[in-house]
Amino acid sequence: MSAELALVPPLRSIHPPALRSEAVARANQEWNADVVKQVIDAIAKHDVVVVGMAWNVPVKHAKADLDRAEVPFHYLEFGNYITGWRQRLAIKLWTGWPTFPQVFVKGVFIGGQELTRAEIESGKLRERLAAPRAWPAV
Repeated sequence: MSAELALVPPLRSIHPPALRSEAVARANQEWNADVVKQVIDAIAKHDVVVVGMAWNVPVKHAKADLDRAEVPFHYLEFGNYITGWRQRLAIKLWTGWPTFPQVFVKGVFIGGQELTRAEIESGKLRERLAAPRAWPAV
């Protein structure tokens, strides 16, 4: 990377956690913590986890892509466009990713539908499945 590019801030950065008040940090951790725990528990038990919502076309495509690649996965669904927004917001705050689906492979968050398809097509997803679990340790 050139020195000029290194000086350019990212187009959208995440506010540094170290610069959040204790009250904000606590509120963020407590916001629908049971939902985040449900996702973490699923990640610990299953090699591939898809977190999604009903009526969402990219979620359907990600699941279909994994099915075509014969990759078994565990699916968690949180509401739809009308319901479940608080649950989904908690997951978005936890991952820092704004959309669904959210796909995890051996504890690694690999992104949404397009990035999952790219990992399938490149063989990277199979490499991740052959590697040891990254997180959480079980």
